[in-house]
Amino acid sequence: MLYPLIRSLLFALPPEQAHHVSMRWLSAACSFDAGEQFITRCFRFPGEGGKNVFGLPFRNPVGLGAGFDKNASYLPAMKALGFGFVEIGTVTPLAQAGNDRPRLFRLPADEALINRMGFNNDGMDAVKRRLADWNEREGSQTGSRMIVGGNIGKNKVTPNEEAWKDYLRVFRHLHAEADYFVVNVSSPNTPGLRALQDKESLVKICGTLQEYNQGQQHSKPLLLKIAPDLTHGQLDDILELTAEIPLNGLVATNTTIERNNLSAASEQKSRVAGAGGLSGAPLRRRSVEVLQYLKTHIHPSIPIISSGGIMTEADALERFREGAELIQLWTGFIYRGPSFVKNIGEAMRSELVTAQ
Repeated sequence: MLYPLIRSLLFALPPEQAHHVSMRWLSAACSFDAGEQFITRCFRFPGEGGKNVFGLPFRNPVGLGAGFDKNASYLPAMKALGFGFVEIGTVTPLAQAGNDRPRLFRLPADEALINRMGFNNDGMDAVKRRLADWNEREGSQTGSRMIVGGNIGKNKVTPNEEAWKDYLRVFRHLHAEADYFVVNVSSPNTPGLRALQDKESLVKICGTLQEYNQGQQHSKPLLLKIAPDLTHGQLDDILELTAEIPLNGLVATNTTIERNNLSAASEQKSRVAGAGGLSGAPLRRRSVEVLQYLKTHIHPSIPIISSGGIMTEADALERFREGAELIQLWTGFIYRGPSFVKNIGEAMRSELVTAQ
C-alpha cells in the first residue's frame, strides 16, 4: 500500500537517478543484519517454489532480468526482496560509459520504459571481484542460495567480425563465478549488435563459448537471449542452433524496437525519447507469442526463461502455463514495487491450491 506513494516520489526524479537513489537506500538498509533480516521477512517468497532448471537449484522461479543490476552491486538487496535468481550485466570486457544521457524514459500511461543505455558497465574485472565476494558470502548454502547468471556482450568499439573474442573473454573471466551465462546479441542499443543474431554469427559465438565450456571441469549452462522482433524464419534458425551447438536454454525476450500498442500520450513521449528498446506492458502480447512459438517447436529438454511485459501476477501465471520454466521481471518490478515477487508467489500458491 505504501509503494504508490514512494513511486510517485521516485518518479519525480529522472529515471536513472531514481534507480540509483532507491538502490542505495535499499543496499544501505541491507548492510545491517537487522535491516536485511527485516526486509527478508517482509518480502519472502511464500510456499515451496524451488525447482531444478538446467542443473541448477533455483530457490524460486522468479528472477530479475539483466540490465537492472549491471555490475553485481545489489545482490544482497535483491535476495532480501525474494528473487530466486538475478541476471547481472550486460558485462563487457572493458568498462564503458554507455550512450549519452538522457537514455532512460518512462511511459507511465502504458506502464512502459524506453532505454538506450548501451551496455554501460564497470567491465569484467570489477564484476568478477564482486561476484567472488558474493560467492564467499553465500558459501555452500543450499535451498536459500540465490542463483546469479551472467549476461555477456561486446564492447561498442569492437567490430562485429571480432565480437566472438569479446564474448569469449568475458565468458572465460567470469566462468568460475557465475552460475549460468546468457549471450546477449539482441539489445537494440549497441550499433550493429542485432546483426549478430544471424545464424552464422551465432554459430561462431556460441560454438566458441561451448567449446571452451566443455573443456572445463565444471561446465556452466549457456543460454541465448533473443529479440521479440524476429520472424518465424529467424526463430527457426535459433531453434536449429539450440541443437547444433548445443545450447542449454533461451531467454525470450529482450526489448523491442517496435512502438505498437501505445496510447496517444505514450506515442508523444516515445517520439521525444527517440531510439531505444521498449519494455513493459506493450511488449506483453509479443513476448507471449514468441514463447508459444518456441514451446511448440523446441525440444522439450530445453528450458525457456520468459521475460518481457510481465506486469501483473496474472501475466506471470500465464507464462508458466505457456511453458516457461522461469520468468524474469524488470519494468514490472519498477511499476509494481518490491512486493511484486512475493505477490507472484502467493498467486502461484493460490493457483496450486485451486487446482488440487
